[in-house]
Amino acid sequence: MHSIFPARRRFVSSLLALAGGAATPMALNLAAIGSAAAASAGDYRALVCVFLTGGNDHYNTVLATDRDSWNAYQSTRNTGGGLSIALEAPGQPGGVLPLTPAVPQAGRSFALHPQLPQLRALFDAGRAAVVANVGTLLAPTTRAEYLRRGPMLPPKLFSHNDQQAMWQSCQPDGATHGWGGRVGELLAAANSQTSFTCISTAGNAVFGAGRLLMPYQIGANGAVPVNRLDQQMFAHARHPLRTIISAAHNHLLEQEYASVTRRALDAQALMSTAYAPAGPGGVPDPASYFSPAANAPRVNPLAVQLQTVARIIAGRATLGMRRQVFFVSLGGFDTHDFQRSRHAELMARLDHGLAYFDSLMGNLRGSNLREQVTLFTASDFGRTLSSNGDGSDHGWGAHHFVLGGAVRGRHLYGAFPPIGLGHEHEVSQGVLLPQFSVDQYGATLASWFGVSAGQLGDIFPSLRNFNSRNLGFMA
Repeated sequence: MHSIFPARRRFVSSLLALAGGAATPMALNLAAIGSAAAASAGDYRALVCVFLTGGNDHYNTVLATDRDSWNAYQSTRNTGGGLSIALEAPGQPGGVLPLTPAVPQAGRSFALHPQLPQLRALFDAGRAAVVANVGTLLAPTTRAEYLRRGPMLPPKLFSHNDQQAMWQSCQPDGATHGWGGRVGELLAAANSQTSFTCISTAGNAVFGAGRLLMPYQIGANGAVPVNRLDQQMFAHARHPLRTIISAAHNHLLEQEYASVTRRALDAQALMSTAYAPAGPGGVPDPASYFSPAANAPRVNPLAVQLQTVARIIAGRATLGMRRQVFFVSLGGFDTHDFQRSRHAELMARLDHGLAYFDSLMGNLRGSNLREQVTLFTASDFGRTLSSNGDGSDHGWGAHHFVLGGAVRGRHLYGAFPPIGLGHEHEVSQGVLLPQFSVDQYGATLASWFGVSAGQLGDIFPSLRNFNSRNLGFMA
């Protein structure tokens, strides 16, 4: 008899993922012992992770433009023969966009990719910040320790799957819960509907999975229906087919399957009532962005996902939500070739999407939610400074953006690393040795979200190895 229960738990977990993440009673009880006091009546906060899948080339996203840095950048990235991945200097046609942090770094000057003008405007307005050189670290690590392959190196560096898992969960590939899900789970007791605490618009991702609370998956058209079931056919509570799939059973597995199906259908119906309409009178549709690749206006898939997030946030009162964690993604960042054109296209989408989302939060159906919603970027890893001829290869540390009214904006956090080869922050081919860990980056966001200092160590297992738990970019 005892042998059935481990299998049953695995079976139920799988059903939850398929059914859109409806929470089990056990998950509800876990949430009830979390930090409910963190969310007072009428309070709302949300974290939005924008994952740049494939490994964003940070060297062409945030640049150092002081003379020595720029010369090193140009000499390393300009391979000639029409294959250069180096960008034009500030002030030149199509050149990089100067960026002026409120607190200068001695002898350094900075810029953004030419396709990020709206993000620069948000930075200048104090609603965006740059966090320099973040990556997967288990402990502070020196170049010498890396070169001798010390025991505290993250496993399987430069592997997409493993580093995506490390970024999203602070654990190697195979992790079953992410730090976004754990953060949401600890504060889920503040929500009337715990099923909608963690939401993904990008399919199944470990980031939003808690230990027991699964992420709710949703698309631009609303709640994802139970697998292969006609939404209209099963909408009526007394429909005979709905009765068949959700009826009570004596067999434990049949009973659990029917229970999960009922919760999934109920969650779908509830989300449908709360999901704010798109367009006039609802959440405005994103305008087209100008695609440098097509040289024409196009629909931005990132902006569509962010509109979905905004439509859910707009229904927070109907759902009874005070704390939510969202995951969206933008793919295509594995730029081993055709980098100049491919990366320019991605930067145009990122710029348009983040500016659109900021405008929505500034006036979401009459409410200014900029102070209550924080967006941040993440990615597999950075890339090499050295060009492979027409692109760049897998790296480690990278620069990231944080956006929102609660962000201490117009700052560049961390000492911006030197540009070039052979310095103490570089391990090979311009691969950056991170100065900040994902644990520190995530803990800073989690603290703002309402997670207590005592709970941070449970979510971020390597945080205890770092002197600073808070990087200071959140107010």
